[in-house]
Amino acid sequence: MIAGHFGLAAGIKKIAPRLPLWSLLVATFFLDVVFIFFAAGGLERINPVDPANPNAYGGSLIEAYYTHSLLGALLISAIAGLFAGWRWGKRGGYVIAGVVFSHWILDLMVHRPDLPILPGNFGNLPLLGFGLWQYPAISAIVELALVIGGTWFYYRAARQAAEASTNQKEQHRRALTSTAGVAILLMLLLASNVLGM
Repeated sequence: MIAGHFGLAAGIKKIAPRLPLWSLLVATFFLDVVFIFFAAGGLERINPVDPANPNAYGGSLIEAYYTHSLLGALLISAIAGLFAGWRWGKRGGYVIAGVVFSHWILDLMVHRPDLPILPGNFGNLPLLGFGLWQYPAISAIVELALVIGGTWFYYRAARQAAEASTNQKEQHRRALTSTAGVAILLMLLLASNVLGM
């Protein structure tokens, strides 16, 4: 769901034009950034569902019982939102917190049940996940919709910024160029994910 996460982040640019695109892209993967440190410490890991085909699209079970627990994701989102609010104001903080948490929501849709409610799977509560990755064609279509929708909203945000500029023609050209770059990057990520590269 890498491309889907990025597609959603690019689309958020429409409602948060003052936030830099890089901040939205980092925010959408911030849970995974924190996961890397937990995995390096041996607290979390990724296991392939089929060891013979470890790079299959959606072919992993995560043991991210801290970073990807519901409560852990809310806490990480709140911390990211506080830092973003200090840098980009209260509204920017709320947007960044929401984008960080959107990662968990999208993971909930595609993951097999491997997302705990409480950190460390405290209380051994049922694990969450709707398992859309078990249906690669459907999950690829959902991810493609996020990419297309995100690119469209990103383009609209870039165009709106161009219309406010004094040099509209040059800004429209830049809007098209940046949107094309975002679209190409997202489509390459999606193709790479689906093909298991």
